[in-house]
Amino acid sequence: HPFAKIRVDDCGKTKGCFRYGKPGCNAETCDYFLSYRRIGADVEFELSADTEGWVAVGFSSDKKMGGDDVMACVHDDNGRVRIQHFYNVGQWAKEIQRNPARDEEGVFENNRVTCRFKRPVYVPREETIVDLHLSWYYLFAWGPAIQGSITRHDIDSPPVSEHVVSIYKYEDIFMPSAAYQTFSSPFCLLLIVALTFYLLMGTP
Repeated sequence: HPFAKIRVDDCGKTKGCFRYGKPGCNAETCDYFLSYRRIGADVEFELSADTEGWVAVGFSSDKKMGGDDVMACVHDDNGRVRIQHFYNVGQWAKEIQRNPARDEEGVFENNRVTCRFKRPVYVPREETIVDLHLSWYYLFAWGPAIQGSITRHDIDSPPVSEHVVSIYKYEDIFMPSAAYQTFSSPFCLLLIVALTFYLLMGTP
């Protein structure tokens, strides 16, 4: 069956969403998009990113990479999108054979990797698979794949959720991508003013 389009009008109502990119973007135009919703004993995730390679979400106890449970949708050389499970060991993602994903579907079109899958809320104690009943920071990442294997993410410091995410709370969070971020730091502004002043005064 064809891949059902990701609906964004449900965001914040019947599912939680994160959008990273241009203001007002949706699942087909954001640099990165993720949604989550509970269905019985499972959580359904939808991911999409502007990439030919892979799109992933990591569940982390801090905002840094390392010791994280990662679900990635990888576009392989046969044009299929497969859902793989990784565990971050430091800056390196190691594929874990035990994969909690089910009802997986994915598609590569319009230069985007998009996928949908479910995974159980509760899991038997297992280091590489976190319990989604608890709240985690969500790490958002995407990047190129080589022969169906993921390589380093596209941007140096991929976006991370500002606070821990609970699957019991449906939020709709927008994060402007680097191109749309404004310098709101007073220190930064001060630095610009100081430099300008210095340049205008010239050297004695």
